[in-house]
Amino acid sequence: LAGVSRSVTLVVAYIMTITDFGWEDALSVVRAARSCANPNMGFQRQLQDFEKHDVDQFRQWLKEEYGENSSQDLQEAKNLLSKYKEQAELQQNTGGRQWNNNFSSVPSLSYSNYTTET
Repeated sequence: LAGVSRSVTLVVAYIMTITDFGWEDALSVVRAARSCANPNMGFQRQLQDFEKHDVDQFRQWLKEEYGENSSQDLQEAKNLLSKYKEQAELQQNTGGRQWNNNFSSVPSLSYSNYTTET
């Protein structure tokens, strides 16, 4: 499955750099838009190291080099994180089950519809 590990890791690192999010919240932002996002353990360790040792320096460098972030990325990341947390809470409250109340579209499945007589 493409786009679940390496590219996700790069996007998470970017989100960490333009926001004050740690790696887990930044990953949640990505998962709000792409639920299959799942960096492997090696990439997760790299994100933890980036958070612990490097991200503050990169944030400072970006501000010095380019000024304040005027893009919509920061607000969009905050909105997606909020959406992800709401969905996670909903799943927790419903025991992970989300019912689709769209039963009216299911056709009749009576046994007599599927018997054949020759």
